[in-house]
Amino acid sequence: MIATKAACQLAARFMARKRKGRPIHGWLVLDKPLGLSSNQALGRARFLLQAAKAGHAGTLDPLATGVLPLAFGEATKVVSFAMDGTKTYQFTIAWGEARNTDDCEGDVTATSDVRPDAQAIRDILPLFTGTILQKPPAFSAIKVDGKRAYALARAGNAPDLPPREVQIDRLDLISAEKDHARFETDCGKGTYIRSLARDMAIELGTCGHISVLRRTRVGPFDESAAFSLEKLEELSHSAPLEKTLLPLETPLDDIPEVAVMESEAIRLRLGQAIRVPQQMQGEVLITTSGTPVAIGMLEEGVLRPKRVFNL
Repeated sequence: MIATKAACQLAARFMARKRKGRPIHGWLVLDKPLGLSSNQALGRARFLLQAAKAGHAGTLDPLATGVLPLAFGEATKVVSFAMDGTKTYQFTIAWGEARNTDDCEGDVTATSDVRPDAQAIRDILPLFTGTILQKPPAFSAIKVDGKRAYALARAGNAPDLPPREVQIDRLDLISAEKDHARFETDCGKGTYIRSLARDMAIELGTCGHISVLRRTRVGPFDESAAFSLEKLEELSHSAPLEKTLLPLETPLDDIPEVAVMESEAIRLRLGQAIRVPQQMQGEVLITTSGTPVAIGMLEEGVLRPKRVFNL
């Protein structure tokens, strides 16, 4: 079982009492199990850590498994940096049936007897690599007139969402059988793998839907560092779960670091700008003695805090 019944009951009592939780800071790479929403998985992990504040970077559908980066405490202030990172997915397309959700949980809307072979699949992969236009699935979290698209679709009013540009850096065929094929892709923010599967099937003259979907990487977070809920529960009985956390600054590796003295850090934490000798320009991570102070903007030798960390 994903979590014991006793643990779930304890979690319910914990939420009912509205305890404040502990001020812990950092990232946990969760291996989200099949059947849970991202928010449900976050809630269980937050309970196990008894964390006061938490969020996740990049929603996974209940159908999907794999890497779900969880931010705790002050790490929630850099969730956007993690979400902007390149993501890697492994997925399986089942040929011959289109579904209204573009995955195996939806209703069948069309069928086809066409089954593409491996060479036909390889021939179309370049069409779906690079910057491409992609129409999001009707069952998505995109807002339409203030309402989620999936809510409208469930009510029988599926919205016709306009296509948008997405970036697919790599798309590889892993294996091909008669009724399904397995793929791996590296893609950018906003890419819908369900839409990719749907469109690939159409290009191949058939129809199809996602039957298996797993995310193996989000930016610097990959499955090699991921913990299952079962493992977290097991560890919670023997050691502080804070030891499973990665540093707050983990998703900030791509921005330059500017180190300041403690006296300067105090001013920055109060929202004041300081002058520094660095010649670089743009967004930076400000630290003092190795501790993150803020995300700042450096322009013409003036360093201004944008997002301060209360550490």
